[in-house]
Amino acid sequence: MSVPARGWALSSRVCRRQRKAPPSGPGWIHEIKHDGFRIMARRDSAAVRLITRAGNDFSSRFPFIAMAVRSLPVRSCLIDGEAIVCDENGLAVFELIRRHGALASAVHCAFDLLELDGKDLQRQPIEIRKSLLAKLLKGSHSSIVLNEHFEEDGALVYGAACQLGCALFQSDLARHTAQAAHRIGLRSKILKRPQ
Repeated sequence: MSVPARGWALSSRVCRRQRKAPPSGPGWIHEIKHDGFRIMARRDSAAVRLITRAGNDFSSRFPFIAMAVRSLPVRSCLIDGEAIVCDENGLAVFELIRRHGALASAVHCAFDLLELDGKDLQRQPIEIRKSLLAKLLKGSHSSIVLNEHFEEDGALVYGAACQLGCALFQSDLARHTAQAAHRIGLRSKILKRPQ
């Protein structure tokens, strides 16, 4: 199975709901959705590849991200995230990443771990995958960072994101049991930019 198909298989199982306000209540996790290139960072015994949704290999475009993934203490991994370049305020700006060639300043904001040392994690609950990802990235190279998630009330987190000027916001319904992990996940995105 090719890297893009394997990586995007998780997205195809997710039921998306577009909303004007974030969901609230227990069981939701929330995160900032950055403005950049969606990248599957694949490391195996042969190489590191940074694959876009279209299946393009951007490893040479983001050499420092590739180097950061290569330096992780694993035999293999598949990390879902967003390659971004930030402005002087620390916010991801798509124009900064789109109009340049190879970028040393690009950072991979990792938000999901789909495979680790040959073990497929896609059916594990999201909070377990995020916990494993946090452990994996602890002390890693500055070109790959954990995209933090928040379990507080969605409206509070969204309000703070708006105050910071963040572009997009996303919420996932967390699944706490192995049995529930096999069901379709529920994801809510606020697609318009906060005002």
